[in-house]
Amino acid sequence: MSDHTGLVVGNPWEALRQFTDARIALGRVGASLPTNAHLTFQLAHAQARDAVHLALDASRLAQDIGRPCLLLHSAAADRITYLQRPDLGRQLDAASRALLEPGRYDLAFVIADGLSAHAIMQNAAPFLALILAQAAAEHWSVAPLCIVEQGRVAIGDEIAERLGAQMVVVLIGERPGLSAPDSMGLYLTWQARTGLTDASRNCISNVRPAGLRHGEAADKLHYLLAQAFRRRLSGVALKDETGGAALPGTRPTNFLIG
Repeated sequence: MSDHTGLVVGNPWEALRQFTDARIALGRVGASLPTNAHLTFQLAHAQARDAVHLALDASRLAQDIGRPCLLLHSAAADRITYLQRPDLGRQLDAASRALLEPGRYDLAFVIADGLSAHAIMQNAAPFLALILAQAAAEHWSVAPLCIVEQGRVAIGDEIAERLGAQMVVVLIGERPGLSAPDSMGLYLTWQARTGLTDASRNCISNVRPAGLRHGEAADKLHYLLAQAFRRRLSGVALKDETGGAALPGTRPTNFLIG
């Protein structure tokens, strides 16, 4: 189906759509959305629902990463249980606990499907290639990589505690939005242990090609890791002071008046 151009009333902010995936300046037909905008919204909603229920292909992900990985599972036996019992997604099952051998590491990486396995399949491998190279340059010892099915953020605490890692970074699929079903989040925790709250973590969100790009995210994480090791803390006491990239321009202008 297509919109009849004579019926669609445009929006003066339409040019701003090139800068964002957000649904702005869609126009209207009477008091309703144009047909194309309505169908695009329905497609985005379907993609978000699919992202939540898509299963993680842990074996293929391990191949994409190209390094030895431990394949683990949370105490949530299936997706329905995972969605209904968040507490089980924060714990390993007995078989996975038996795979973790204690050691002494600076850093552990945990890759969990979270609420979007699609985000992990698209972003985890290329991002890890960048941050692991930076970790090697810092001479940080890295524990065996762990891929967790049906995992939530806090499952990284138990894994780090059992591996004997000073720091843990959890890569997890974020809750899909209507413009971003492929967004990955990063959570780092110093001296992770079971029972910690989110106040002990630092988060880097919206890691994806159309959001915070892999290279930028790796640089931010590298900075936070270095500061956390130096200051021996994380969470609300540790701030990202790296600044951010800005769009090129000659001087500030008011986009409302051109």
